[in-house]
Amino acid sequence: MSNTPVSTEGRTMHIGELAERTGLSLRTIRHYDEVGILPATARTEGGFRVYTEDDLERLMVIRRMKPLGFTLEEMTDLLTVLDALQEEKDQARALELRRTLAAFRDAATDRRAKMVETLARADEFIDILAKY
Repeated sequence: MSNTPVSTEGRTMHIGELAERTGLSLRTIRHYDEVGILPATARTEGGFRVYTEDDLERLMVIRRMKPLGFTLEEMTDLLTVLDALQEEKDQARALELRRTLAAFRDAATDRRAKMVETLARADEFIDILAKY
C-alpha cells in the first residue's frame, strides 16, 4: 500500500503539511474532518488524509472565524454559503446568498470591535501595572 497522495485536481498534501501551513494542530484538523466542515478531499491507499489547495483555503476561513467566536454551526453555515456562491447560476438565489454573506461580515465586524475594546482595556490594565 502506498502513502503517496491520491491524484486529485492540483497539488495535494498530507495532513502534516496542512497543519504546518495553517498553524493548526493535527488534532484540530482531524476534528474539523470528523464534524464535517473540512473533510479530506481523498485518502491514500493506506488511509491517510489528502488535502488540496482549496482545502487549505477553506481551513484558513475556519481559522479566521474561530478567534471571533463563531461556532462550528456558524462556520458550517458560512462555508455552505461560500460553496453555493461559487456554483449558483440563478441571480435571485445569488443575491440571497450575498445578503447572508453580508450578515456574516457584519457579525464579524461587530465581534472585531468588541475585541478591540477588550484589548484597549487590557492595555489600560498593563499601563496601570507598569506604574508600580
